[in-house]
Amino acid sequence: MKSGKYVTLSANRSSVTTHWYVVDATEQVVGRMASRLASLLRGKHKVDFTPHVPCGDKIVVLNADKIQWTGKKEENKQYISHTGYPGGQRVTTPAEIRQKDPTLILRRSVRGMLPKNKLRDLLLKNLFIYTGSEHPHDAQAPQSLTF
Repeated sequence: MKSGKYVTLSANRSSVTTHWYVVDATEQVVGRMASRLASLLRGKHKVDFTPHVPCGDKIVVLNADKIQWTGKKEENKQYISHTGYPGGQRVTTPAEIRQKDPTLILRRSVRGMLPKNKLRDLLLKNLFIYTGSEHPHDAQAPQSLTF
């Protein structure tokens, strides 16, 4: 230890403790829930938060198909992507995405709120999203978390 009164401790992968949480997405607003999930995945609620270390928790989200938008965003909001070829611009709405894969809406919004570096993919591996109220993570004894 250094001499002096105060010592700053940085977390590393071996000193981080992770917990499992279960969140119910029924009637939750997409953006507000995504920002809370991103903060938990990042570990900003912990005392030993270190920006360059994945020190967040593992989160299981249930009932992702029952998540809600405010206003008329489900019909009016547009996700624009491009294939890279001439005339390859594609436009989809959240209503179209919900029909194909309801978990993609929440995963995409959480992904946009995480840091744009190599940590993003590591943190997204700790997010488990399911459409029903059943999940295969009972052996980890996740704690219930409400927003």
